[in-house]
Amino acid sequence: MGRNNQTRRRTKAAARQRNGGGATSGAAAGAGFRRDAPWAEPRVEPRAEPRVEPPAFDEAYERAVVTHLLQEALDAIDYRRGHDLDDVAVGLAGRCSDPRLQRTVIGVLLESMTIAVTAAWRRGWQPADVHRLAGRRLAVADQALVVDAMSHELNRYAASTIDPHWLAQLSELEGGVWWPSSVTWIDARRTQGTDWLTLVLGCLAAWHLLVRLPTLEQLTPLPGDAVGPPEAASARTGDPGGRPPVDQRVLSRVRMLLAKAESTTFEAEAETFTAGAQSLMARHSIDAALLAADDAARHRGTTAPHGRRISVDNPYDAPKAMLLDAVASANRCRMVWSRELGFGTVVGFEADLECVELLFTSLLVQATHTLTSAGSRSDGYGRSRTRSFRSSFLTAYASRIGERLAEATAGEEAAATAEASTRGRELVPLLAARAEQVDEAVDEWFPKVTSHKVGSVRDAEGWHSGRAAADRAQLGAGPTIGR
Repeated sequence: MGRNNQTRRRTKAAARQRNGGGATSGAAAGAGFRRDAPWAEPRVEPRAEPRVEPPAFDEAYERAVVTHLLQEALDAIDYRRGHDLDDVAVGLAGRCSDPRLQRTVIGVLLESMTIAVTAAWRRGWQPADVHRLAGRRLAVADQALVVDAMSHELNRYAASTIDPHWLAQLSELEGGVWWPSSVTWIDARRTQGTDWLTLVLGCLAAWHLLVRLPTLEQLTPLPGDAVGPPEAASARTGDPGGRPPVDQRVLSRVRMLLAKAESTTFEAEAETFTAGAQSLMARHSIDAALLAADDAARHRGTTAPHGRRISVDNPYDAPKAMLLDAVASANRCRMVWSRELGFGTVVGFEADLECVELLFTSLLVQATHTLTSAGSRSDGYGRSRTRSFRSSFLTAYASRIGERLAEATAGEEAAATAEASTRGRELVPLLAARAEQVDEAVDEWFPKVTSHKVGSVRDAEGWHSGRAAADRAQLGAGPTIGR
């Protein structure tokens, strides 16, 4: 055997030992290969997958996107494009699924609504005014969002720097900060179970209302400006001596009388209570005028008229506006009606304004009670004439009430003038001067106001029924009220 053959044989023997004694040829090696053996599995080297870094969060960019979406929502509501508004709301609500984007959406919404509320104050609106308009244009749930936005904005000021009337209005609306300080009111609404889409749509509707508010007359100091030097505070309150311009004890008695007039089912009792309330208010107005004159002379100050907006709602808003004007005139005030906004602005001195609001509300309640008791009406063909009957009733009622209130006020003025004369005081010039101040204030605040008649009478029965109801009130008479 040659040397080369020996070498080949030794190589094959070594191979057989390594392969467990199997053949070394290609076919034999393949037939004897154990695939279940662990060493038979093909070895795959692990390869690291490339890491994909998440994109960096650009807050400025996200705020710009949300701000742009808000502007699109504003345009969609302006032009009544409901589908576009839904698309924007879905886009904003979808972004709230990401915690980082959610904070951006809430932050931009909160900031935008707060700025809108602040701008509303500067345009002359007060909390009650905003809520009154919201009640005419928004759903109930969205009205609550408006109250939350106003409460959040006013919470930024010290209570002493906010006009007391504003705080009273917010209290009547059941407003105020009810959410924890650690969250926003939007977060709090979400935790109450409102889904993001509904909440976003409500915020957009409320924000649109606030942004599109027109400019009104500035009747009170802005939040943050209600304090200052004593003389400045006196000029704002209308009382140079710094005392409250309205005797709350008198108003409490007036409220009590009017509440009794509203609750009784006997017309005679209602007549007595209403007449007594008007007499008490007329006398209180005269006493307040005399007191203001004394304080002005003592402190060398001047009193100034104020303005108050009183709701005049549908239905039958024109006759209701007539009634408010009649009550205002009888109490030495003037009224300007803003029909499209649902209120009348009464201008006068503080004591008179309180009386106007109380008496108007009471008379309206009594008139509504009478109308409800009268039931519906129909003509000879069976067609309903209830609306024309009630409109004519309220028109006649307002007209006659104005006459009776004027008579009652004139009687109190005559008695007070005679009493003042015995003390060497002149009441008539004082009342005339105050009336002139009211006229000047109206001319300043409403330079373009126009006068025109409102209301129509299309139902004879309604007219005569309204006159009769006003006559039965006998507002010029009544028992003597303790003073």
